[in-house]
Amino acid sequence: MPDWPKSFHTFGVNLRTAAMEWRLRKKRGAVAQQERCFAALLAPLARAAVWREAGVEAGMRYEKFRARVAPRTYEQLAPEIGRMRRGEADVLWPGRCAFFATTPGTTGAPKFLPVTEEHLAHVRRASYDALLYYTVRARHAAVVRGRHLWLGAPAELVPLEEAKPAAAFAGDLAGIATLGLPAWVERHVFEPDPAAALLADWDARLAAIIARTKTRDVTLLAGLPTAALHLAYALGEDAWAAKRRLRDLEALWPNLECLVHHGQSAAPYRDELRTLLGPTVRLHEVYAAAEGFIATQDGEPAAGLRLMADAGVFFEFIPMADYDEARLDRLGEKAVPLAGVQAGVDYAVLLTTPAGLVRYALGDVVRFVTTAPPRLVPVGRTRLWLDAFGEHVHERQLTDALALHCQRHAWRVVNFHVAPLFARGNTLQTRGRHEWWIELQPGTVTTPTGPALAAALDADLARLAPRYAERRQSGLIDAPYVRLVMPGVFEHWQRFHTRWGGAHRIPRCRSDRLIADEMAGITNFAAD
Repeated sequence: MPDWPKSFHTFGVNLRTAAMEWRLRKKRGAVAQQERCFAALLAPLARAAVWREAGVEAGMRYEKFRARVAPRTYEQLAPEIGRMRRGEADVLWPGRCAFFATTPGTTGAPKFLPVTEEHLAHVRRASYDALLYYTVRARHAAVVRGRHLWLGAPAELVPLEEAKPAAAFAGDLAGIATLGLPAWVERHVFEPDPAAALLADWDARLAAIIARTKTRDVTLLAGLPTAALHLAYALGEDAWAAKRRLRDLEALWPNLECLVHHGQSAAPYRDELRTLLGPTVRLHEVYAAAEGFIATQDGEPAAGLRLMADAGVFFEFIPMADYDEARLDRLGEKAVPLAGVQAGVDYAVLLTTPAGLVRYALGDVVRFVTTAPPRLVPVGRTRLWLDAFGEHVHERQLTDALALHCQRHAWRVVNFHVAPLFARGNTLQTRGRHEWWIELQPGTVTTPTGPALAAALDADLARLAPRYAERRQSGLIDAPYVRLVMPGVFEHWQRFHTRWGGAHRIPRCRSDRLIADEMAGITNFAAD
């Protein structure tokens, strides 16, 4: 392909922006798009040994598919993925898989997820579509005139010994996706360069990124909200060392216009991001996992995220009222396709993907805001929520409660975690309270006290989580306990567990005290 000037590609993105705007105006086409995705996936799945034995047939109707094929978790598919890692062909998808995406292991042990050529095509197409969702919002494609800086995990790919004599590699999905990028993207758009991207240590990678990009024309950042904050503070320190003051990142990069964020809610960091990035920089949320792209922001945050119904992944949804991972294999007919979802209902997500994952329990919980067009909000994780006392509190409710109160007082959250604190002497462990571990940015005008913050969080959470309010009124849950920790406590925990920076984040809540007890050990707080 000829090496066209960048202006040629910018013009092309403008044309695609107009086409995407036309597509997004259609409010009722998503169900038909999902039907086409389902039909396209069936033929290759029927040629894979596992799914052929499970009864998948090319051209079969959805009702028969739902009745024959049971949903599965990653753990249930791990033996088959192990066969793929050892070089066996035609296991979950036709052919041999040469790449496997590793995950940080937020809810447990890290995973190895197959990345077939078809799945890689899905990732690249969905990534491009997510960018077009943004250019439609901005009503121009100027963002592609500069560099796009990725703040994720290191891009190093590790050879898999078990695959020999065949060649197979494992690494972060973003690192895999950068293989074989168009020459103009590598030359004109993507950052950081391979030398920086391959550095495993987050601090060293951040320093290398800053050294390379601080004099370049960066127009877009992408990564966790916390990773963007790390970059902003590190750039501020770099400017201070050079005896300059950096007002915000827009002062360094005048054409910076967007932070594409994913992986965690930006709500606790929104005000701080606006201050550090610059007054005109937009936030653009993408909801994606290594297993597949799910939804992207196409309007204001309150409207939810638009389901990417035509990106090559087939979605199903199990109402959380019916969800039980221990009996997931019997819940297949409880699942509904997009045509059957209702607004306001919490659903566990199932994916069927071009990586050979079929009716795969993603572990995420979503709630639809609207169904035509389908817009949703991520609510939390099926394994990470607070339910020790029957309160059914998800991560989003905790995040929103804290963000609302901190915004009222201009307090800035560094990190937080919530765990159950069981009543002493209660051997049945059916009564207790929530224990909040919160680290705020130092230097606020008025410093909150734990009891005052606890009362506010109690009131906000009771408004956001009806089951929590019921348990509080019945006396099964006592008022929460808030521990305000010294600066650096969460960073210490992450570094100790080698989960510092980049794509790593701390779970916001658990129904056990695994993380909370480790925090108590770090801070010398007693569990009272």
